Amino acid sequence: MLWPKACELAKLVASATILNPLAPPASTKIGEILANASSSDSSARSRSEPDGASRKAKDKDKDGAVAKPAKGNARLDLFKFVPFRLNRLAAEVSSALSAEYQVRYGLDIPEWRVLATLGFRDHACSAQYIAHCTRTHKSTISRAVTTLMKRQMIERVENADDRREFRLRMTTKGKALYEELIPNLLRREQEILSCLSAQERKNLAALFGKIEASLDLVQTSAEADAKEAY
Repeated sequence: MLWPKACELAKLVASATILNPLAPPASTKIGEILANASSSDSSARSRSEPDGASRKAKDKDKDGAVAKPAKGNARLDLFKFVPFRLNRLAAEVSSALSAEYQVRYGLDIPEWRVLATLGFRDHACSAQYIAHCTRTHKSTISRAVTTLMKRQMIERVENADDRREFRLRMTTKGKALYEELIPNLLRREQEILSCLSAQERKNLAALFGKIEASLDLVQTSAEADAKEAY
């Protein structure tokens, strides 16, 4: 996750943050779940639907007239739809946190994601790694990296295992900004959670963890280092 260990909510928001409205790839856990659900639903419909002749017969009423299909009244209540609620919360929290680094330090959200990822890790990493972990398009991360390099916040270093590849790490200037931001972000996190009691915060963290575990998401810094992704 992108945030210091104490910052449990912000850690979730930093990646969920920016939930992608596009259909998730089947290679992800949630993608597999949705793909399997869709396949099962289609199969169930195929089994339950009558063949062409039977359907035509059923479509006719007693007088031989073709019955008109009933208009669908189904409507998705977004305010009870968990993905929508999570997405809206993530966007609002991300916006609230961005005020700390956007107004004061001139960083936009993708640039902060780069710094947060590098600050969270002990070692340099690739731009592709940052794009994957933050669920951000690689072109967006690439632009952020270019801007941060011009501002001398980050620098490129050779990959010891593959000299054709360059990795990224924060400069002294970048580390100073990152460390200055941490207490401000933690303070803002407390403000956001102030509507919850201490027990409710523990319950919320536990529920987040349960959902993350069901989706095979990394939940600790040790796991992130071991898997080289989160």
